[in-house]
Amino acid sequence: MAKTYLDKLSSLINDLKIGDEIAVPVEARHFFNGAGFYVNGAMCASWSPAGLAFKLPEKEVVELIASGTATSLKYFSNGHVKKGYALFENPDATKTKVWKNYFVKASRQILCKQDKTKR
Repeated sequence: MAKTYLDKLSSLINDLKIGDEIAVPVEARHFFNGAGFYVNGAMCASWSPAGLAFKLPEKEVVELIASGTATSLKYFSNGHVKKGYALFENPDATKTKVWKNYFVKASRQILCKQDKTKR
């Protein structure tokens, strides 16, 4: 099952040319039942049976969930909520500009955190 999500995520990343937007290494890797999008070695998005999820600024996550646009991310129904992630349960393939924006925003957030830890 993870290969299906890895293929979907890899295709989306390539189609959106996310690597052209980010000045550091990006990659997709499989995990237990899905795939993660990594920037400079840190995961900032995932695609799994739960849906497509992005690690975004907390305020934006709260707003997306409150508006009903996204939900909280839980990889298992009885699992814990992954803080800072907005989950899009049925990602619409036609919303390429939306997904690209979230990939870039999630990537920049990770890079900003990494930069702060180096200081």
